[in-house]
Amino acid sequence: VPSPIPCSLAQPVTPELLVSPSSQDGDLGSECPEDRGNWTGRLDFLLSCIGYCVGLGNVWRFPYRAYTNGGGAFLVPYFIMLAICGIPIFFMELSLGQFSSLGPLAVWKISPLFKGVGMGTILIVSLVAIYYNMIIAYVLFYLFASLTSDLPWQHCGNWWNTDLCLDHHVIKVGNTTFPVNITNTVSPSEEYWSRYVLHIQGSSGIGDPGRIRWNLCLCLLLSWTIVYLCILKGVKSSGKVVYFTATFPYLILVMLLIRGVTLEGAWKGIRFYLTPQFDHLLSSKVWIEAALQIFYSLGVGFGGLLTFASYNTFHQNIYRDTFIVTLGNAITSILAGFAIFSVLGYMSQELGVPVNQVAKAGPGLAFVVYPQAMTMLPLSPFWSFLFFFMLLTLGLDSQFAFMETIVTAVTDEFPYYLRPKKASFSAVICIALFLMGLILTTEGGMYWLVLLDDYSAGFGVMVVVITTCLVVTRVYGMKRFCRDIHMMLGFKPGPYFRACWMVLSPATMMALLAYNIVKYQPSEYGSYRFPAWAEVLGILMGVLSCLMIPVGMVIAVLREEGTLWERVQQASRPAMDWGPSLEENRTGMYVASLAGSQSPKPLMVHMRKYGGITSYENTAIEVDREMEEEEESMM
Repeated sequence: VPSPIPCSLAQPVTPELLVSPSSQDGDLGSECPEDRGNWTGRLDFLLSCIGYCVGLGNVWRFPYRAYTNGGGAFLVPYFIMLAICGIPIFFMELSLGQFSSLGPLAVWKISPLFKGVGMGTILIVSLVAIYYNMIIAYVLFYLFASLTSDLPWQHCGNWWNTDLCLDHHVIKVGNTTFPVNITNTVSPSEEYWSRYVLHIQGSSGIGDPGRIRWNLCLCLLLSWTIVYLCILKGVKSSGKVVYFTATFPYLILVMLLIRGVTLEGAWKGIRFYLTPQFDHLLSSKVWIEAALQIFYSLGVGFGGLLTFASYNTFHQNIYRDTFIVTLGNAITSILAGFAIFSVLGYMSQELGVPVNQVAKAGPGLAFVVYPQAMTMLPLSPFWSFLFFFMLLTLGLDSQFAFMETIVTAVTDEFPYYLRPKKASFSAVICIALFLMGLILTTEGGMYWLVLLDDYSAGFGVMVVVITTCLVVTRVYGMKRFCRDIHMMLGFKPGPYFRACWMVLSPATMMALLAYNIVKYQPSEYGSYRFPAWAEVLGILMGVLSCLMIPVGMVIAVLREEGTLWERVQQASRPAMDWGPSLEENRTGMYVASLAGSQSPKPLMVHMRKYGGITSYENTAIEVDREMEEEEESMM
């Protein structure tokens, strides 16, 4: 059995000068945390990021937001906000993760005073993971329901239907000379969703959850089982699953798009979706909506991007990956709009109503409107199965990211204990979140899901992103951060990124936050208004993640010594072991700051050991020279 290698050293080849004498006898081996691991394939990281960003929101939120905010004109603020908020924050998160090879909690070695930001992120992601998997459970329910010759939401006359149910097939076949008034009627798909799937009539409101719906409970159990099996071996397993879950939705989306645009009346929907109404651009609401769409669609602030980047090699070209993922995500959203609205146009023609009467967003689109449209097509079970299979694959890889974020964050905090038991720890997290999500499977579960959706992420994520931006640029220092990126990628970020990080991105986020507070509206589901105690609970949920920041500050200050101001100063400085995780990548100010490092000049050892100077070593020499010049000028 080979003797263990000290944890601070590079795995493949260890420079002799860096091996401490005590490590030769192997006693240190038992104290070293297990290897963190990396992506195993070249495309694992890129596809995981695409899978994470391209989720359910691209299908059920973007098209609706576009048509309500000026149609084609909405693309103007959308791409401007992508440039100001989306791309810079995305690149910042990837850079932090890749530079440090740490999860969203341990990465705050950059400034331990603000570790509460990481704690807030984990709380937000945990709450989102609970209800997001419930949505996947609904998708599984519909997926299994599509495995029939006749879709169960196709006709009225089932035990769950009421007298208000009106079958569109009857309208079409019946005498069309007399127009049918459909304003006070309900479609079979709507009653199937609310009265059969949710059985919401068994609950009087959020305070009366009713009984557990066992078919939904089993679907939730199945969705958690699928997620667990896919993240069982961390990024080594989920990195392989995304080759399917990140690419297959595109195949189905193209099929649905081709089917949609060939339907009669499709042009009505597409025209409705894309007709530019430029007068909308004068409204601040449209710009805010565009920024919100970018913000939530890219998943910044949830820790997923940082986690994925932390498993990269040190010199991975994340600059290129940033543009591939962010622009790919935007194009997917626009494509999904065509697929959705072409079908809605056909549906409005079939029912003889305007498109705006059939267009909905969120679960209403996925579980009511689109399933109803499927029943109007030949081979309806086939198209329904495809649609829900697409939603399943879109949802799963976002859920992988949420789970990987939680597991990585905690295991990086306790690497000695948890890293060897990562599979068992993942199981414990999945079981805990499944049990917390059981209330969502009750008859009144939809009310709880709406409450979680409205409050768990909105306010908290914005505070997390604003704080991260300000800490990196103001506390850690823009110059230092750009130098880290230079050391990692071989070039410094340009003026565009620096301007966005320093001013534009935080200012836009603060405007978003202020808008959300000023325009606050209580939650509602259909005609149901939530009671005051539920509103308070929701607000507390949002504020709790923000309160983690001052709590973290108090803990960090108490750990230091000296006067209060001295403690604050010490806690805001990077930890001693902050920097690249491998000794071979630590140059300049990061030299010899890892435990067990003996060499005053690892760069020279590196050159001797690995033969010659590469472009990255050249960069390191430049960075060292820059720092020496700065020190001389200060003296």
